[in-house]
Amino acid sequence: MLFKLSALQATTRAASAVLILGGLLAGCSSTPVDPTATWSPNKIYSEAKDEAKSGAYEKAIGLYEKLEGRAAGTPLAQQAQLEKAYTQYKSGEQVQAIATLDRFVRLHPASSALDYALYLKGLVNFNDNLGLFSSWIRQDLSERDQKAAKESFESFKDLATRFPDSKYAPDARLRMVYIVNSLAQSEVNVARFYFSRGAYVAAINRAQTAITTYRDVPAIEEALSLIYRSYDALGMTQLRDDTLRVMRTSYPNSAYTGNEVSPQKGAWYKFW
Repeated sequence: MLFKLSALQATTRAASAVLILGGLLAGCSSTPVDPTATWSPNKIYSEAKDEAKSGAYEKAIGLYEKLEGRAAGTPLAQQAQLEKAYTQYKSGEQVQAIATLDRFVRLHPASSALDYALYLKGLVNFNDNLGLFSSWIRQDLSERDQKAAKESFESFKDLATRFPDSKYAPDARLRMVYIVNSLAQSEVNVARFYFSRGAYVAAINRAQTAITTYRDVPAIEEALSLIYRSYDALGMTQLRDDTLRVMRTSYPNSAYTGNEVSPQKGAWYKFW
């Protein structure tokens, strides 16, 4: 009986060992295999470009991250970082794209691609402020939150100041003009809101902010009109008439100075 029991125990232990060994082997076989392990940095870069071009942004970003590690310290690694930022931007990951670009600027202040990094950062914030569906709903930048617009302006300004001859500088300057116009119009939008609610003093203050902060932008014409009508509503005739004289001098053909009513509102500035 003891011999039979020992034999049974030995058989059980052997079976257990087989199961454990099988489990270990199964665990080893389930370890994911990195298909890029034998790829050269150039092949990884080529594959990442192809994935991005086909719209497989997540795969492309992963490959660019691998390339950053494989080619660390080389120009190709810098290129991978910039390509990753652009792919993040195209996939709608604005926050991640900005973080990638900030890291690039911090790590590579002497890079020959620094002008592009600044331009791309400005572009990410510019389009983030416009919004994904702005071209469909005809919502201009002045009607959105202005934080991203201001950050975009600073990036474009940095580019234009530090790299005035960059091939990206002309477009950056055009976008700076657009942003300044939008910031001024944003102030006027608020002034118009106050006026519509009968808060005439607040409307005057906000319109004056647009006038004193921004020069030679389309929004100033409406700002003066709002100041004029607010003074008129408050019964402050001297200031009203002074404002009207300024309007007629600055904008002799203005639609606002005919019967002193606001013309039908349309988009103040569009790309389309």
